[in-house]
Amino acid sequence: MLLALFHEIVTSLRRGDVGLDVVAALSMSAALAFGEPLAGNVVALMYSGGQLLEKFAEGRARREMTALLGRVGRTAMRYGPKELAEVPIETLVPGDRLLIRHGEVVPVDGTALSGPALLDQSALTGEPLPVEKRLGEDILSGSTSVGSAFDLRTDRPAAESTYAGIVRLVETAQRSRAPIVRLADRYAMAFLALTVLMAGAAWMLSGDPLRALAVLVVATPCPLILAVPVAIISGMSRAAKIGVLVKNGGALEVLARVRVAILDKTGTLTHGKAELAEIRAADGVDPLEVLRLAASLDQASAHVVATALVAAAQKRSIPLSSPSRVQETPGTAIEGMVEKFSVMVGSATYVRERCRSANAHELLAGLPEHAVTVAVAIDGALAGFLILTDRVRDDAPDVIERLRQAGVTRIVLASGDRGEVAAAVGWELGVDHVLGDLTPEAKVAAVAAERGHGSVMMVGDGVNDAPALAAADVGVAMGARGAAASSEAAGIVLLVDELDRLSRAVSIAHRTRTIALQSVLVGLGLSLAGMIAAALGFLPPVQGALVQEAIDVAVILNALRALSPGRPETAAGPVAPSNIAKRQQPPTAC
Repeated sequence: MLLALFHEIVTSLRRGDVGLDVVAALSMSAALAFGEPLAGNVVALMYSGGQLLEKFAEGRARREMTALLGRVGRTAMRYGPKELAEVPIETLVPGDRLLIRHGEVVPVDGTALSGPALLDQSALTGEPLPVEKRLGEDILSGSTSVGSAFDLRTDRPAAESTYAGIVRLVETAQRSRAPIVRLADRYAMAFLALTVLMAGAAWMLSGDPLRALAVLVVATPCPLILAVPVAIISGMSRAAKIGVLVKNGGALEVLARVRVAILDKTGTLTHGKAELAEIRAADGVDPLEVLRLAASLDQASAHVVATALVAAAQKRSIPLSSPSRVQETPGTAIEGMVEKFSVMVGSATYVRERCRSANAHELLAGLPEHAVTVAVAIDGALAGFLILTDRVRDDAPDVIERLRQAGVTRIVLASGDRGEVAAAVGWELGVDHVLGDLTPEAKVAAVAAERGHGSVMMVGDGVNDAPALAAADVGVAMGARGAAASSEAAGIVLLVDELDRLSRAVSIAHRTRTIALQSVLVGLGLSLAGMIAAALGFLPPVQGALVQEAIDVAVILNALRALSPGRPETAAGPVAPSNIAKRQQPPTAC
């Protein structure tokens, strides 16, 4: 046991780390040298118990996560001289012609050779609504085809494509982040110097070497070695009960010291999917009839907007009819018969060019900047517009206020979405700063820039957020619906798709760190009192070891309090939005 401990100390010293393990080694060595094996055995027992608990904490923290590249398929459909063939993506070279089918993830960067191609780029850009790419336009790897099949010309090998670059950013950021030092070791040098000084003074003044041994035994920092891991494990267990996975104790500790929160927009502050927000009907037309006919026709389409309209009609308990004679122009419009009506649903420009329109400009006045407009025509006349938006989460304002109450002094909204869309959401929520049109590299740069304000927490859910999650002091991933890469890169994963778990996790981290600090300070205080008693000759070595064991029990019981819910965490009622009410001007946007 002692040889293993010395080996560990030497290894730590080579790394430049000086821990409280040195005191444990000194006390066990002195016990053997002075013929007090029982005292040494008690110290060894408590130390080994602390090592086991620390290893248990590390093993419990590093749970298996989804593979980083699990999102992208391993093969692609490539055109050959005579037929299509399924080939590994590693064999693709620039110039290859690929068939990208509905539902597939684009494996490499390329150019559309047919179209239009309807793509979900939310994992790359944060934009929740599909993007249409026409013939000759660039297409990024990691995008998902949500429309008809299309052909793609490979422009780069898989290893040099956008998604592979994001993976490399994650790996680089993870390597550059310094490991968290154990909380107890921050007091190592001062405590070690004090211990050696008191033990030497006791020996010199009394002439009895056993007094020095007794000081070393009582000073053995078992409460620090044991209590801190117990508190951290308890805090992690408490977080797991509310659906928050903390991957390691360091992440929980940093979460308690966060001063800057960078929040992604799509899928984090918003729901990440289009929802019907408003129906604008032409004069004399029933708005619900516009929705009913549009949703009835859209039952024949797999388009994400069509799915949103059908869901909106079902939510309003509107009975839908079966469409017939359906013709769809992928990504543009769908036409067909619903009952006795000829119905057309599609982009505003497409429908207006083909139908009679009396007051289209009036209907489109005052649209939200972040809205998607779907036009509906009935029997050749414009009947109205359906306005879809990516709705802000209902609990987002309360969560932002709770973060401020928990000590977060600066909240930044960072999004790959358009700057004006991000600014509108940021103004609604009352954040301090807004960043839009961000690439994954720009999000990493934003994290680095915000470090001047304090420890940074990044919260996101997409592949595009993964590098920033890894670069931040602590990353928090919306794991319930987010991408595998973000869950892998983050130190904390919200397993439940509810944003309020974030503020509760911050409260748990604060309480856990407070309890851990209490354990450290109480342990040091009681050990110091015991050291003084031992130096004066009131505690022989064996009795000193037993006193130290009693201190261990008391401090560990205190550490276990982190398992119970604290008052800030359980307060789930609405928060008065004091900071939002005081807002005088919009947040700055870049």
